[in-house]
Amino acid sequence: MDRFEEMQTFVRVVKTGSLSAAAERMDIAKSAVSRRLSDLEARLGVQLLTRTTRRLNLTENGRQFYQRCLTILADLEETEQTITSGDIALSGTMRIAAPLSFGITHLSPLLNAFLQLHPQLKLDLDLNDRTLNFMEEDVDLAIRIGRLTDSSLVARKLAETPFIVCASPTYLAIYGEPMHPQELEQHQGLSYSYAETQNWYFTRDDKTETTIRMNYRMRANNGDVLLKAAIDGLGIIMTPSFIGSAAVKQGQLIPILTDYTLAAGTIYAVYQKQRYLPQRIRVLIDYLVEQFKDHQL
Repeated sequence: MDRFEEMQTFVRVVKTGSLSAAAERMDIAKSAVSRRLSDLEARLGVQLLTRTTRRLNLTENGRQFYQRCLTILADLEETEQTITSGDIALSGTMRIAAPLSFGITHLSPLLNAFLQLHPQLKLDLDLNDRTLNFMEEDVDLAIRIGRLTDSSLVARKLAETPFIVCASPTYLAIYGEPMHPQELEQHQGLSYSYAETQNWYFTRDDKTETTIRMNYRMRANNGDVLLKAAIDGLGIIMTPSFIGSAAVKQGQLIPILTDYTLAAGTIYAVYQKQRYLPQRIRVLIDYLVEQFKDHQL
């Protein structure tokens, strides 16, 4: 059995989390994946994975071997691309994760255009608001909005998006418009459950800061769901402008507390630290950085 093939199979199993998912990604039978893993463990003389009915877990030997496999396979791809001409077309599959609302509104049109520029590329796009674990999931690049705390990741800034606080005309007619952030504590909030904090921060021109923890009427892990709830009059929402600006322009929502400044959200392209990043991902990141320079959010 080819050693690189065994390593590729092992890495795919770790990233996807199961034999069946790895087999589907590699377009081979699940039994072939199982056989490759068994042959690999037999040849090494150690157990790499512990298998339960629900999931696979790396042993300590497996964790060390996994990291080495990532380096070896990346070095192999780098060597091949170094040898080939720079004029060779980009090819292979890009696996990208992004927040749902942002992905639909702003990212997918740019990815579509990128694929048109590079016909030999394939795209596997996962639109989900949760924060993924690169170690456990088969992703090359993720788009994240907000503060980054994971030192194992590299981030390229794409853009900033301002936040707005708003409510529907119906809600404000019934409950009144708050004129100071502290008055929000008497109102119903619509809260994003994946936010780094449930606090809302306001700053005046004189640099006076006010921190509010809203009483929420509804929590959800998607901004568009919360936007619809705000339009229906269920509460006050703090949302990125790329989600809420259209509803404001249409009069469905009214911005409030406009004398206060809210921190902008920073949008990043994020990937794992490693010795080599595939050329197709490097080119894509450069493309996104360039496109978002003039992209209105």
